[in-house]
Amino acid sequence: MLFIKYYLTLSVQIALKKLRSMFNKETEYALRGLVYIQIQNLIGKNPGVAEIAKEIDAPPSFTAKILQRLARQGFVKSQKGKGGGFYFEKDNPDLPIKDLIVATEGGTLLSECGFGLRHCDVNSQCPLHEKYAPIRDAINTLVSTETIQSLAKKYSSSIILS
Repeated sequence: MLFIKYYLTLSVQIALKKLRSMFNKETEYALRGLVYIQIQNLIGKNPGVAEIAKEIDAPPSFTAKILQRLARQGFVKSQKGKGGGFYFEKDNPDLPIKDLIVATEGGTLLSECGFGLRHCDVNSQCPLHEKYAPIRDAINTLVSTETIQSLAKKYSSSIILS
């Protein structure tokens, strides 16, 4: 009985930690960085790594590594030299947040069990399944419908209105 109580307490703590820190730092910095790049692109600027890192409050070397990887994966373009920086191709479709999350976190983050079990579904539910599954589904819908571009427009509008 003591083991079961300990296991449940530990599992609930794991589930709460997942909800508090849903994304790793790489994903957080990538998301904020791409939104910042898009905001700057909207006003005709292509920011460099140092500017982006400063504005998103991230370590410059880690920001550079993240942005280089995102550029190699085709999420954003970069240009070296004077007048260079990071930019989005104007003709490319908007970038769903989910695509970025899958690239930085892997495909399982938005489908994992909130209790941390390997096998949890409608037929074999964990103790949190009934409440966690709708939350996970809502988050999936959110990140599938919101894009880097839509966030940049909303964010830049809120700054202008403030």
